[in-house]
Amino acid sequence: MSSTLFNFFCRRRVFAAALCAAVVGSSPMQAEDVKAEKPAAEKREEKPKSSDSKKTDKDGWKQLFNGKDLEGWKITNFGGEGEVFVENGEVVISQGADLSGIHTEQEIPKVDYEIQFEAQRAAGSDFFAGLTFPVKDSHCSLILGGWGGGVCGISSLNGMDASENQTTSYQTFEKGQWYKVRIVVRDKHLHAWLDDAKIVDVDTTDMKIGTRFEVDRSKPFGFSTYSTTGRLKNVRVRSLPPEEKEE
Repeated sequence: MSSTLFNFFCRRRVFAAALCAAVVGSSPMQAEDVKAEKPAAEKREEKPKSSDSKKTDKDGWKQLFNGKDLEGWKITNFGGEGEVFVENGEVVISQGADLSGIHTEQEIPKVDYEIQFEAQRAAGSDFFAGLTFPVKDSHCSLILGGWGGGVCGISSLNGMDASENQTTSYQTFEKGQWYKVRIVVRDKHLHAWLDDAKIVDVDTTDMKIGTRFEVDRSKPFGFSTYSTTGRLKNVRVRSLPPEEKEE
Protein backbone atom coordinates (compact mmCIF):
# COMPACT_ATOMS: atom_id res chain seq x y z
CA MET A 1 0.00 0.00 0.00
CA SER A 2 1.31 3.41 -0.92
CA SER A 3 2.09 5.94 1.82
CA THR A 4 -0.56 8.31 0.44
CA LEU A 5 -3.30 5.69 0.67
CA PHE A 6 -2.11 4.61 4.15
CA ASN A 7 -2.31 8.21 5.43
CA PHE A 8 -5.82 8.58 4.00
CA PHE A 9 -7.13 5.56 5.93
CA CYS A 10 -5.41 6.72 9.13
CA ARG A 11 -7.07 10.12 8.92
CA ARG A 12 -10.48 8.46 8.43
CA ARG A 13 -9.97 6.24 11.50
CA VAL A 14 -8.92 9.21 13.64
CA PHE A 15 -11.93 11.27 12.48
CA ALA A 16 -14.36 8.37 13.17
CA ALA A 17 -12.88 7.81 16.62
CA ALA A 18 -13.18 11.50 17.46
CA LEU A 19 -16.78 11.63 16.24
CA CYS A 20 -17.74 8.54 18.28
CA ALA A 21 -16.13 9.98 21.43
CA ALA A 22 -18.02 13.24 20.98
CA VAL A 23 -21.35 11.45 20.61
CA VAL A 24 -20.75 9.04 23.48
CA GLY A 25 -19.36 11.77 25.71
CA SER A 26 -22.35 14.02 25.21
CA SER A 27 -25.01 11.41 26.03
CA PRO A 28 -24.20 11.01 29.72
CA MET A 29 -24.21 14.80 30.14
CA GLN A 30 -27.64 15.06 28.57
CA ALA A 31 -28.91 12.21 30.73
CA GLU A 32 -27.56 13.90 33.87
CA ASP A 33 -29.23 17.16 32.83
CA VAL A 34 -32.58 15.37 32.53
CA LYS A 35 -32.08 13.71 35.92
CA ALA A 36 -31.18 17.05 37.52
CA GLU A 37 -34.13 18.87 36.01
CA LYS A 38 -36.79 16.29 36.86
CA PRO A 39 -36.87 16.86 40.66
CA ALA A 40 -36.99 20.62 40.10
CA ALA A 41 -39.98 20.23 37.79
CA GLU A 42 -41.68 17.95 40.29
CA LYS A 43 -40.95 20.46 43.06
CA ARG A 44 -42.58 23.29 41.11
CA GLU A 45 -45.76 21.25 40.83
CA GLU A 46 -46.07 20.83 44.61
CA LYS A 47 -48.43 23.27 46.29
CA PRO A 48 -48.03 24.24 49.95
CA LYS A 49 -50.82 23.12 52.20
CA SER A 50 -52.79 25.98 53.70
CA SER A 51 -54.76 26.13 56.93
CA ASP A 52 -57.94 26.55 54.87
CA SER A 53 -57.54 22.95 53.68
CA LYS A 54 -58.37 21.59 57.14
CA LYS A 55 -61.23 19.17 56.84
CA THR A 56 -64.46 19.35 58.78
CA ASP A 57 -65.69 16.44 60.86
CA LYS A 58 -68.91 14.50 60.29
CA ASP A 59 -70.93 17.19 62.09
CA GLY A 60 -69.43 20.03 60.05
CA TRP A 61 -67.03 21.35 62.72
CA LYS A 62 -63.68 22.79 61.69
CA GLN A 63 -60.90 23.08 64.27
CA LEU A 64 -59.15 26.46 64.00
CA PHE A 65 -56.05 25.57 66.05
CA ASN A 66 -53.99 22.44 65.48
CA GLY A 67 -52.92 22.21 69.14
CA LYS A 68 -49.23 22.22 68.22
CA ASP A 69 -48.33 25.68 66.94
CA LEU A 70 -49.79 28.90 65.53
CA GLU A 71 -50.13 27.67 61.95
CA GLY A 72 -52.72 29.79 60.14
CA TRP A 73 -52.63 32.55 62.79
CA LYS A 74 -50.75 35.81 63.27
CA ILE A 75 -49.89 37.71 66.42
CA THR A 76 -51.84 40.97 66.26
CA ASN A 77 -49.70 44.09 66.22
CA PHE A 78 -51.54 46.20 68.78
CA GLY A 79 -48.34 47.75 70.16
CA GLY A 80 -47.13 46.68 73.59
CA GLU A 81 -48.71 43.26 73.16
CA GLY A 82 -47.59 40.23 75.14
CA GLU A 83 -46.18 37.01 73.73
CA VAL A 84 -48.51 34.42 72.19
CA PHE A 85 -47.56 30.74 72.12
CA VAL A 86 -48.92 27.20 72.36
CA GLU A 87 -48.46 25.20 75.55
CA ASN A 88 -49.94 21.79 76.33
CA GLY A 89 -52.26 22.12 73.35
CA GLU A 90 -53.56 25.50 74.58
CA VAL A 91 -53.04 28.97 73.10
CA VAL A 92 -51.58 31.36 75.66
CA ILE A 93 -52.09 35.10 75.08
CA SER A 94 -49.72 36.71 77.56
CA GLN A 95 -50.46 39.91 79.41
CA GLY A 96 -49.26 43.01 77.62
CA ALA A 97 -49.27 46.73 78.34
CA ASP A 98 -52.82 46.95 76.97
CA LEU A 99 -54.19 44.73 74.21
CA SER A 100 -52.61 41.43 73.17
CA GLY A 101 -53.99 38.93 70.74
CA ILE A 102 -53.97 36.77 67.67
CA HIS A 103 -56.00 36.71 64.45
CA THR A 104 -56.50 34.57 61.38
CA GLU A 105 -57.62 34.93 57.79
CA GLN A 106 -58.86 31.37 57.57
CA GLU A 107 -62.23 31.13 55.86
CA ILE A 108 -65.01 31.85 58.36
CA PRO A 109 -68.73 32.02 57.49
CA LYS A 110 -70.40 35.42 57.73
CA VAL A 111 -73.90 34.35 58.72
CA ASP A 112 -75.76 31.24 59.90
CA TYR A 113 -72.82 29.77 61.75
CA GLU A 114 -71.70 28.76 65.22
CA ILE A 115 -68.45 29.23 67.16
CA GLN A 116 -67.37 27.29 70.21
CA PHE A 117 -64.27 27.61 72.38
CA GLU A 118 -63.03 27.36 75.94
CA ALA A 119 -61.29 30.23 77.68
CA GLN A 120 -59.53 30.84 80.98
CA ARG A 121 -58.26 33.92 82.82
CA ALA A 122 -54.77 32.90 83.91
CA ALA A 123 -53.55 36.27 85.21
CA GLY A 124 -54.74 39.87 85.37
CA SER A 125 -58.15 41.32 86.09
CA ASP A 126 -59.66 42.55 82.81
CA PHE A 127 -61.11 40.76 79.80
CA PHE A 128 -59.40 37.47 79.09
CA ALA A 129 -61.29 36.61 75.90
CA GLY A 130 -62.48 39.17 73.39
CA LEU A 131 -63.50 37.43 70.19
CA THR A 132 -63.97 39.58 67.08
CA PHE A 133 -66.01 37.77 64.41
CA PRO A 134 -67.90 38.50 61.16
CA VAL A 135 -71.62 39.29 61.03
CA LYS A 136 -72.61 39.49 57.37
CA ASP A 137 -70.62 42.42 55.94
CA SER A 138 -69.57 43.77 59.32
CA HIS A 139 -67.84 42.57 62.51
CA CYS A 140 -68.38 42.78 66.25
CA SER A 141 -66.75 41.44 69.42
CA LEU A 142 -67.93 39.32 72.33
CA ILE A 143 -66.16 40.56 75.46
CA LEU A 144 -65.77 38.34 78.53
CA GLY A 145 -64.71 39.93 81.82
CA GLY A 146 -64.03 43.50 80.78
CA TRP A 147 -64.29 46.86 82.56
CA GLY A 148 -62.61 45.72 85.75
CA GLY A 149 -63.24 42.01 85.42
CA GLY A 150 -66.94 41.17 85.20
CA VAL A 151 -68.65 42.85 82.22
CA CYS A 152 -69.74 40.70 79.29
CA GLY A 153 -71.52 41.68 76.08
CA ILE A 154 -71.28 42.64 72.42
CA SER A 155 -69.21 45.59 71.19
CA SER A 156 -70.62 47.42 69.42
CA LEU A 157 -74.33 47.82 68.67
CA ASN A 158 -75.50 51.20 67.36
CA GLY A 159 -72.20 52.65 68.51
CA MET A 160 -72.57 51.44 72.10
CA ASP A 161 -70.10 48.94 73.50
CA ALA A 162 -70.50 45.90 75.74
CA SER A 163 -70.72 47.99 78.90
CA GLU A 164 -73.68 50.11 77.79
CA ASN A 165 -76.03 48.27 75.44
CA GLN A 166 -78.81 45.69 75.83
CA THR A 167 -76.32 42.77 75.84
CA THR A 168 -74.51 43.96 78.99
CA SER A 169 -74.28 41.42 81.81
CA TYR A 170 -72.09 40.92 84.87
CA GLN A 171 -70.37 37.62 85.58
CA THR A 172 -67.90 36.31 88.14
CA PHE A 173 -64.79 34.66 86.74
CA GLU A 174 -62.32 32.60 88.75
CA LYS A 175 -58.68 32.59 87.74
CA GLY A 176 -57.54 29.24 86.41
CA GLN A 177 -61.07 28.04 85.67
CA TRP A 178 -62.14 27.04 82.15
CA TYR A 179 -65.36 28.46 80.73
CA LYS A 180 -67.19 27.11 77.69
CA VAL A 181 -68.36 29.73 75.20
CA ARG A 182 -70.82 29.33 72.36
CA ILE A 183 -71.83 31.98 69.80
CA VAL A 184 -74.53 31.62 67.13
CA VAL A 185 -74.71 34.19 64.32
CA ARG A 186 -77.94 34.33 62.35
CA ASP A 187 -79.19 36.77 59.75
CA LYS A 188 -81.00 38.98 62.28
CA HIS A 189 -80.00 37.59 65.63
CA LEU A 190 -76.97 37.09 67.86
CA HIS A 191 -76.84 34.53 70.65
CA ALA A 192 -74.07 33.70 73.13
CA TRP A 193 -73.77 31.28 76.02
CA LEU A 194 -71.31 31.11 78.89
CA ASP A 195 -71.29 27.48 80.01
CA ASP A 196 -75.05 26.73 80.05
CA ALA A 197 -76.25 30.29 80.67
CA LYS A 198 -77.38 32.44 77.74
CA ILE A 199 -75.75 35.87 78.11
CA VAL A 200 -76.59 37.39 74.70
CA ASP A 201 -79.94 37.21 72.91
CA VAL A 202 -80.41 40.23 70.68
CA ASP A 203 -82.37 41.00 67.53
CA THR A 204 -80.02 42.90 65.22
CA THR A 205 -82.64 44.01 62.69
CA ASP A 206 -81.84 47.58 61.57
CA MET A 207 -78.92 47.76 64.04
CA LYS A 208 -75.53 49.16 63.17
CA ILE A 209 -73.01 46.44 64.02
CA GLY A 210 -69.35 47.36 64.48
CA THR A 211 -66.21 47.07 66.57
CA ARG A 212 -64.38 49.44 68.88
CA PHE A 213 -61.48 50.93 66.96
CA GLU A 214 -58.98 49.43 69.44
CA VAL A 215 -59.69 45.89 68.19
CA ASP A 216 -60.02 46.63 64.48
CA ARG A 217 -56.77 44.76 63.91
CA SER A 218 -58.43 41.58 65.16
CA LYS A 219 -60.55 41.42 62.00
CA PRO A 220 -61.74 39.31 60.34
CA PHE A 221 -61.52 36.76 63.18
CA GLY A 222 -59.35 37.12 66.23
CA PHE A 223 -58.96 36.88 69.99
CA SER A 224 -57.68 39.62 72.26
CA THR A 225 -57.07 40.28 75.96
CA TYR A 226 -56.57 43.49 77.93
CA SER A 227 -53.69 43.63 80.44
CA THR A 228 -54.57 40.03 81.18
CA THR A 229 -53.24 36.58 80.32
CA GLY A 230 -55.84 34.36 78.68
CA ARG A 231 -55.72 30.75 77.59
CA LEU A 232 -57.79 29.20 74.77
CA LYS A 233 -58.52 25.69 73.58
CA ASN A 234 -60.98 23.68 71.48
CA VAL A 235 -61.71 26.61 69.13
CA ARG A 236 -63.99 25.44 66.34
CA VAL A 237 -66.57 26.74 63.86
CA ARG A 238 -69.33 25.26 61.70
CA SER A 239 -72.03 26.45 59.34
CA LEU A 240 -75.47 25.85 60.76
CA PRO A 241 -77.32 22.91 59.22
CA PRO A 242 -80.54 23.86 57.37
CA GLU A 243 -82.80 22.84 60.25
CA GLU A 244 -80.99 25.26 62.61
CA LYS A 245 -80.91 28.32 60.35
CA GLU A 246 -84.46 29.37 61.21
CA GLU A 247 -84.94 31.62 64.21
